[in-house]
Amino acid sequence: MTRLHLGLVLLGTLALAALGAPLVAEALGLDPFAPDLFARFEPASAAHPLGTDDLGRDILLRLLYGARVSLAVGLAAALAAAVIGTAAGVFAAWRGGVADALIMRLADFMLALPALPLLVLLAAADPSRIGLPARGQAAGDVLRIVVILAIFGWVGVARLARAATLATLSRDHIRAARALGASEARILRRHVLPALLSPVAVATALAVGGAILAESTLSFLGLGISPPAPSWGNMLANAQELVFSAPWAAVWPGLAIMATVAGCTLVADGLRRR
Repeated sequence: MTRLHLGLVLLGTLALAALGAPLVAEALGLDPFAPDLFARFEPASAAHPLGTDDLGRDILLRLLYGARVSLAVGLAAALAAAVIGTAAGVFAAWRGGVADALIMRLADFMLALPALPLLVLLAAADPSRIGLPARGQAAGDVLRIVVILAIFGWVGVARLARAATLATLSRDHIRAARALGASEARILRRHVLPALLSPVAVATALAVGGAILAESTLSFLGLGISPPAPSWGNMLANAQELVFSAPWAAVWPGLAIMATVAGCTLVADGLRRR
């Protein structure tokens, strides 16, 4: 089994488990959001396969429902950054001149900014003041995190897309196509965009893992997905004082994050090799 296949199997398994979370909850007869103070810190058992947390909630179910949030944030943020970055990079290379200089200087400015402190600052801002849903609403939290991560994630893709576009436009078959009267739109559609598919796909696969790590960091700091909606980051935050008394509450979300990032890295490496 190649690295690409292994990564796809790993990510596919996690995605299927997340989609099947309601079925697992129905089979176990448990509510992942309802606390049960009489079942706090229970170890793994038939009733709770991975044990319970500090409020008596089943960890397996919260992992599965948290996977929905974390995977959705990672995929949405990576795809948004890929679309914005590809459009900016292709436009800069295609137009050149002032447009190229402005977009690349903006990219350099974004790269020079300290990303983590700014992520924390933006995540801590009150979104209701600009018309977004207030913090604490799951959909609003997801949208807010995706927007923040996309703002900082497009730069690398833009630089990559610009370099690939410039390399493609300098080739002989592009000159031949123009000499034969091919339109700019046809050259872009038939020659430039297919050449971008491989590098952008690799960058996007890596960006998914990075976005999940960033969301987990923000949620761990209390600035990401707000409880009671589960995400792997806020599950780790809730378990940070339970490492010795109930280590399973911290181990399982940590393993889930590690497995997802490893799967994204394997997929990216496999795509690069192909």
